[in-house]
Amino acid sequence: MSFLQQINFQQFLSAFLILFAAIDAVGSIPVILNSKEKGRIINPKTGTLYATIMMFSFFYIGEAFLSLFGLDISTFAIAGSIVIFFFGLEMMLDIEIFKSGGPKSSKDATFIPIVFPLLTGAGVLTTLLTIRAQYHDINILLAIAANIVIISLILFFVEKIAAFLGQGVIYMLQKFFGILLLAIAFKIFITNVTIVVERIN
Repeated sequence: MSFLQQINFQQFLSAFLILFAAIDAVGSIPVILNSKEKGRIINPKTGTLYATIMMFSFFYIGEAFLSLFGLDISTFAIAGSIVIFFFGLEMMLDIEIFKSGGPKSSKDATFIPIVFPLLTGAGVLTTLLTIRAQYHDINILLAIAANIVIISLILFFVEKIAAFLGQGVIYMLQKFFGILLLAIAFKIFITNVTIVVERIN
């Protein structure tokens, strides 16, 4: 089967929604606005470029990186599903499990903390490798590209989007994708545990 023949709308949509939920670009709107109100600089073009480089490069070299430690995608997916589960809990329960660090003094907040770890943090990079165990590469690459477009739109038009949606809609979307992440985490965990157990037997 050729690369283009592997395009599957259902896989693309599923991968897109998983990444969309993990990135939580809509949920990041209040943080972006707060940074701007404090006088910190966020460059939309540079932010889009950083996010693109990080996601596509990790997608391609992530598996090679794992091989250095004797890991494969299935075993990493099990660990990744646990991370995704806790991200879902964060969104559902309005708690902070993963602390965001980084320098606070710089006026330019484009890369730290907006692109990393807010938009393309460890959870998103873990999710990328995790879903590689589930879908064909082309569908994930298309899903990454679609999410990059959304990240770019939010970085460029964050004030207008926040005013249009309102706090209530943003909060509702956060809860919806929190539930979605929890369900996805369970599915990925069960699927890959079965693969690992069968491999051992």
